[in-house]
Amino acid sequence: MCRTYLTQLRERINEVEATGYQVVAVAPSKGSFIKQFIEQFGPFPFPILGDPTRKAYRGMGHKTMPKWKLLAKAGFGFITGQVKDFIPKNEKQKDFVIKSMKTQDVYIQGGTWLYSAEGELLWKHIDESPEDHAKIDDVLQQMKKR
Repeated sequence: MCRTYLTQLRERINEVEATGYQVVAVAPSKGSFIKQFIEQFGPFPFPILGDPTRKAYRGMGHKTMPKWKLLAKAGFGFITGQVKDFIPKNEKQKDFVIKSMKTQDVYIQGGTWLYSAEGELLWKHIDESPEDHAKIDDVLQQMKKR
C-alpha cells in the first residue's frame, strides 16, 4: 500500500468528489493487514479493500517489479537523498512499515483506474515503479474530461 499516494488522495478528496467520482482503494493484502495500515496511517475518507490473492491485480495487468530492481532503486534513492520519509519517524508507523517490507508483496506495483457509473473503463495508469503513480492533478484532469 502506498501511504503517500493514499495520503494525497485523502488530502484532495473534496476535489475528487466534486468531479462526481468516488475513490475505492484496493490493496494486495488481507483485511487484517489493511486494518493495521489504517490504524497507523488513517483514517481515510474512502474504503480500502483487499485483494490478498492478487487475482484482480494480475487480471488488470499490474506488474511485479523484480526484487533486485526495487532494492537498487531504494538504495540509490537513499544514497542520493531522493528518497525521503521512506521509513517514518513515528515509531509505530516505522515498525509497521518494516513489518510490511518483511511480510507483504512490496514488489507489486499499483495503478489508477477511472470507471463510469456503468462500469465502463474510461482511463487507466498502471505504475511501472514505486515513483510512477499517476499524479493527482492528472487524475483530476481526466475526471473533469468525462
